[in-house]
This record gives sequence, C-alpha cells and structure tokens, in this order.
Amino acid sequence: MRTWSTDDGDTVYISETDGDKGSKGPFLVAYESSDANRRYGWFCTNCETLDNAMDAMGRIQCNQCGNFRKPTEWDAAHE
Repeated sequence: MRTWSTDDGDTVYISETDGDKGSKGPFLVAYESSDANRRYGWFCTNCETLDNAMDAMGRIQCNQCGNFRKPTEWDAAHE
C-alpha cells in the first residue's frame, strides 16, 4: 500500500489492488491504517484525489474530474 495525506494532514493507505473500475480510471480503496481494518473511502486514480461521493446504490463519482462507477445495486422500480 502507498501512503497519501488528506487535506486535514492525516495519513491514509491506498490499496494498489483493491478497487473498482471507473469511467476514466480505477477507484482504489483507501484505509485508515496500514493493516486495512477500517476503510477511509475511495481514491480516484484519474486525478489522484480522495474527494469522491458514493450513493446508497454503490455509485461512486469523483467530485474533481467526474470519474464515475456504475451502481452495484439495481432497483427496477427506477426504470
């Protein structure tokens, strides 16, 4: 794992292998500690930011570059 500093000066640990495909680049899982016990959030590899949003259906969108992961949950009622 590689380390990354948040805007608040905290250190998070970015997994090089745990993540999901995005429209512009992968989203990698960021952890609070190197033992990967607690997730911090998602890291956008396209623009290298932790500024991402996830909704209840598992959709991830980078707030900086618009990188996007499709929802992991699907509800046919929304069609």
